[in-house]
Amino acid sequence: YKSPNKEIYLGNAGTAIRFLTTFLTLGQGEFTLIGNDRMHERPIQDLVDGLRLLGANITYLKKNGYPPIQIHSHPLKGGKTQMPGDVSSQYFSSILLSGPYAEKDIEIQVLGDLVSKPYIDITRKIMEDFGVQSSNEDYKVLKVPAGQVYKHRDYTIEGDASNASYFWAAAAVTGGKVRVNNIDFTSKQGDIRFVELLKEMGSVVRKGENYIEVEGRASKGIDVDMRDISDVVQTLAIVALFAEGKTVIRNVENMRVKETDRLKALYNELTKLGCKVEEHQDGLTIHPQRSYRSAVINTYDDHRMAMAFSIAGLKIDGIEISDPNCVSKTFPHYFTFLDQLY
Repeated sequence: YKSPNKEIYLGNAGTAIRFLTTFLTLGQGEFTLIGNDRMHERPIQDLVDGLRLLGANITYLKKNGYPPIQIHSHPLKGGKTQMPGDVSSQYFSSILLSGPYAEKDIEIQVLGDLVSKPYIDITRKIMEDFGVQSSNEDYKVLKVPAGQVYKHRDYTIEGDASNASYFWAAAAVTGGKVRVNNIDFTSKQGDIRFVELLKEMGSVVRKGENYIEVEGRASKGIDVDMRDISDVVQTLAIVALFAEGKTVIRNVENMRVKETDRLKALYNELTKLGCKVEEHQDGLTIHPQRSYRSAVINTYDDHRMAMAFSIAGLKIDGIEISDPNCVSKTFPHYFTFLDQLY
């Protein structure tokens, strides 16, 4: 594939820019990736540094370490590289996915502890499903041999556990019952663990061959490390509003470089509702109150803020979500489904 000879605009799609950065090193010509203002504040240096060790030629067009970037394509040499693991697992998935097409085998050393480990399992499983082998040495060293080729096949995509979390949360805050189909508890998706947290908080969880059902209120707060499942932190924070006793969310500092600084955004909007919240560098402590007040919720152009706080509206009168269309990033018809459920 060749350069389109124009900038490729990616909005605030972090997954797209991370995966494309490696993929485009395999093309022909120069590729320029740009985004919106927030995208240009989201770090990409760890991935770029890792790719440079593999022979990639990538240039920052404005601020070092951040998009926009320009990829000067030529055959990716491969070899050994290293990247810190504390910002995003997607840096590693990016190299793994395109790695089979490098000239030499690729070996990635993970510096420190890797966040969101289940996403590496998902990446490797999909690669295997399409005919490419890789290896994982305790999330410390990842390898993918060169010379492999993906093979086409029919493929069924399972339900998205991250997006399902909002519907399970609806049951947990109202005391109702919600079943989500086309999802299995044996899934490699880390966010499937969300229902276990709801169970710990008091909800009943039922698992079938192709569904997971949640019933009953999540009535008690918990203390939880969510490093591997940070995409459902916002959902859990809403459930925590209606529990008894505080909920402590730990070890999710990487949320500060998502679509927005999600910890700061949660602090702002939960406080707006009248909740007492303590913001920590790596998490939050949420102290639920007897009653809450209506509010206009800012979404910060973050789909997960909009979807999570819509669940608060099932219990708090007068919740208004600003810019609800931001959910189109991952779930364009979310509010239609929510309205049907309601």
